[in-house]
Amino acid sequence: MKQKHRYIPMTEQDQAEMLDVIGISSVDELFHDIPESVRYQGTLPMSEALNEAKLLKHMRSLSDQNADFDRYTSFLGAGIYDHHVPVVINHVISRSEFYTAYTPYQPEISQGELQAIFEFQSYICEITGMAVANASMYDGATALGEASSLAAQHTKRKQIIISKTVHPEAREIVHTTARGLGLEIVEIDMQNGVTDLAKLEAAVSADTAAVVIQSPNFLGCIEDVRAIEPIIHQHKGLLVMSTNPISLGLLESPGKLGADVVVGDAQPFGIHAALGGPTCGFFAVTESLMRKIPGRIVGQTVDIDGKRGFVLTLQAREQHIRREKATSNICSNQALLALCASVYLSTMGKEGLREVAGLNIQKSHYASKRLHEAQGLELAFSAPFFNEFVLKLPPHVSVEAINEKLIARGIIGGYDLGLHYDELKHHMLIAVTERRTKEEIDEFAALLEEVLA
Repeated sequence: MKQKHRYIPMTEQDQAEMLDVIGISSVDELFHDIPESVRYQGTLPMSEALNEAKLLKHMRSLSDQNADFDRYTSFLGAGIYDHHVPVVINHVISRSEFYTAYTPYQPEISQGELQAIFEFQSYICEITGMAVANASMYDGATALGEASSLAAQHTKRKQIIISKTVHPEAREIVHTTARGLGLEIVEIDMQNGVTDLAKLEAAVSADTAAVVIQSPNFLGCIEDVRAIEPIIHQHKGLLVMSTNPISLGLLESPGKLGADVVVGDAQPFGIHAALGGPTCGFFAVTESLMRKIPGRIVGQTVDIDGKRGFVLTLQAREQHIRREKATSNICSNQALLALCASVYLSTMGKEGLREVAGLNIQKSHYASKRLHEAQGLELAFSAPFFNEFVLKLPPHVSVEAINEKLIARGIIGGYDLGLHYDELKHHMLIAVTERRTKEEIDEFAALLEEVLA
């Protein structure tokens, strides 16, 4: 019998036929082995079914409760940032050939997708100063975990040293990765918002596979990478560096500073914050580590007629080819979001990226000066910073209470560092991007003064 409603998964007739095949008369009989005493009695406390119009209205009322960047002024960063997203990005990535594309295992019919991925890799190499980049990782945090794994495999060592100024959630990912690989993780304390170099030097030895740092770090401060590089390289370990890619519009590239592996999150490059994700991680290495890089690599080649073409290359190390010998078991990529980054960088260009980075520095430093002048507020650190800085609140005031008052006034406040650092209770991490205006910064400072009073 032909179904009238072809998209309804099961009709009453379908159910009756299925029950007949397995020899029972009702669905309840399927659960007769479960004692009555442990079964839920009554009706679940759920609302009644809604028709389409009512459902849409209900879902819209729920979504309106979100404090999004369109209606609220945000000073919250800590890994996800309110950057300008050029309108052309949504236009390009909404095309069906990109929007529905998956990992291009068949290069002969995936040339457009492969070229887009190749462009992303090229951009990442250019801004990081590295030789090879992949396309791509799930996000910046998992990329850091993969980098730790690569370092251990390459050096045949089991110790990873990581600074406490690295994003706390990324450090958790590294710890989780290390547990499965039997690695030892040593965390190094901070001083004035950056890695304590004396403690780092004392911890590094011939057993250290890598030193893992972030610059600008989680607290917004810029690490002294030139001083850290020789500490690990004299012991023939690797320097792994996580970075905010927007900062590389002005700061020296990690490659020129001596990094062996550079990772980060491409979210600042035209990827909407989207209430927390998804994002796209990037992963770049020196040429000597090319064959150990995780994820996909697209290579440029020529066909039999000499015409330029693109292929997935160096796949022998991939889990879908030789699982037991894989350097990583990452089995997908973030090609659509990598495309966002590529469109962003091609739209902005070199000068545009430099201008955006400059605006981030100028506006964040104006905000820090303005807040430092406010009654009851002071900057926690004197180290140089990019677009984030730490504000110290009076000891009787909690960050949570301040943020509740700010959100009621249409402002998303900073991140509560006391959630991860005992020594930084009553400290707020403030992010200021190119999207913030002088008026918004002044209003934020005035509101902080008001709620503190």
